[in-house]
Amino acid sequence: MVGLAAVALSVWLLYHELRGISFADLGDSFAAISGRSWLLACVATLAAYTALAGYDRIALMHLGRKVSPLFVALTSFTAYALAHNIGASVFSGAVVRYRAYSSRGLTATEVGVLVAFCSFTFALGTLLLTGLVLLLRPEILERFVDMLPVEASATTGVVLLALVMLYVVGSWLHLKPLRLGRFELQYPRLPIVARQLLIGPVELAAAAAIVYFALPAAGNPGYLIVLGIFMISFSIALISHAPGGLGVLELAFINGLPEMNEADVLAALIVFRLLYLIVPFILSLFMILLFERQQYRHGDE
Repeated sequence: MVGLAAVALSVWLLYHELRGISFADLGDSFAAISGRSWLLACVATLAAYTALAGYDRIALMHLGRKVSPLFVALTSFTAYALAHNIGASVFSGAVVRYRAYSSRGLTATEVGVLVAFCSFTFALGTLLLTGLVLLLRPEILERFVDMLPVEASATTGVVLLALVMLYVVGSWLHLKPLRLGRFELQYPRLPIVARQLLIGPVELAAAAAIVYFALPAAGNPGYLIVLGIFMISFSIALISHAPGGLGVLELAFINGLPEMNEADVLAALIVFRLLYLIVPFILSLFMILLFERQQYRHGDE
């Protein structure tokens, strides 16, 4: 209900923001995206989903469990493709992961740790990448002055990076694990932490590159600014729990790129939705059907 309410509000705000844009303008902007831009956006999408599979692999390393890399990649792809489109990613992704990994011998508790670990790796990557962007371009938050009650400052970036460093120090010092009833989340070993600090930013940077490659050169503020806007917009969309960030992502990007033609920004976001959300979502449905068919056959045997 929260997600649907966020979609309704965002679409209403977006309608008032884009009343001057016609479908013809949007069609022209979409048609102007070159074949080279499409190719680069597809490569960025592949890189993003490859990195997402790394989330699960790192979590399994932390658990000390071995699962086929291909199975991990397909499970991760399906989980994220559904979660990105449905919303409430922690819960929707958890259902897919439990169904898949329990067939490989993981317990419910282990799957719970895996889901928490993947979510934390994403959060860690977000903190690290956002901190670096704010440190380099602190003025980026001024683009969201009407949306976020936050003042632009390089200090904010330093604070975010300090939080990441505290996590690294906690792992180095082998601090006590977090316990919630029977659930226990331990600090990972430093080699695992190093992988977390790499894979999270790579995935987010690749996802932002999809939008960047689809944007025209005219008025384009550069990849670093687009990356920062993507980080803020994607975070707002996730917090809203809007399915696919529908309306929320568009509204945030339109506000974040005032120097660009609004139709061009929308066309780039259509490319992003098509490659990062819609196509993976369709493929994930086929994967679920194939998996369940295989499980059904094994059950009969």
